[in-house]
Amino acid sequence: MPEDALATRLALVSAGALHEERVEIDGLCRLSGGASRETWSFDAVTAAGERRPLILRRDPPGPRHVGMALEARALAAAARGGVPVPELWASSEDPGVLGSPFIIVSRIEGETIPRRILRDESLAETRPKLAGQCGAILARLHTIDPDEVDGLESQDQVTQYREVLDLLGEPHPAFELGFRWLERNRPPAGPPAIVHGDFRNGNLIIGAEGVRAVLDWELVHRGDPMEDLGWLCVKAWRFGQALPVGGFGTYEQLIAGYEEAGGAPVDRAALHWWEVLGSLKWGVMCIMQASRHLSGAVRSVELAAIGRRVCENEWDLLAMLR
Repeated sequence: MPEDALATRLALVSAGALHEERVEIDGLCRLSGGASRETWSFDAVTAAGERRPLILRRDPPGPRHVGMALEARALAAAARGGVPVPELWASSEDPGVLGSPFIIVSRIEGETIPRRILRDESLAETRPKLAGQCGAILARLHTIDPDEVDGLESQDQVTQYREVLDLLGEPHPAFELGFRWLERNRPPAGPPAIVHGDFRNGNLIIGAEGVRAVLDWELVHRGDPMEDLGWLCVKAWRFGQALPVGGFGTYEQLIAGYEEAGGAPVDRAALHWWEVLGSLKWGVMCIMQASRHLSGAVRSVELAAIGRRVCENEWDLLAMLR
């Protein structure tokens, strides 16, 4: 959809969400980043001059992970449970409204680029707080009854990514070894919870006080709560830093924040198992992203570049199994 047509339709959607007769769209701009969905920034300006900073996330052509309606329901439940999230303004699965399914949320100022979060001097006093805050946020999420979000799917992660790798038809001995280790060392399952699915450095908005919002809920599902903690610790999300939790904190800080906020006691062996699975999953997902580009479904330099990171995950996985 051309940008001017998108702006015209956004004005109609925003007017409905704001209960206004007329709304103008100002500063519509597509943001960089986001390999799986388009992200647009804009201001909705009412006839009285009131300005609302908003974000539009829209599906690109091709298959989708989950519906926008599910993501909207998850955002609403998370907000009720005390999880910091952008305020939901509008969403629709109807591609006729804005060209593809979409969600519109409030725009929150802050830093999202991991390398700045981990290196900028302005956030030096903030970084030591982040692992504990992440633990507390995840505890609040995991104590929400998953039945509050209709449509959450549940699938065994090992089986799911085993099947995906088989379908991709590429030989990856390191991943095969990883699958064997995971099957032999599987910990007891935790009580089912709402799992964000992509809770990591890069999907958080950070300010001087710490975590302002959790973004990108498109992979939300029902599962073991340790999945979110393990994913946050995957080496890829440390962005070159030594600290294991997002590059900004320790396991001890994460676990303390989680347990003190009401999360279940964390078994370190189970956390390690989920971290191993996270490294393997990200490796398989890198192959999937590259395949979308190579197949011609979505031509994207970003997707192609992500595909080059498969070998990094193979190395990280082997190091963890050793």
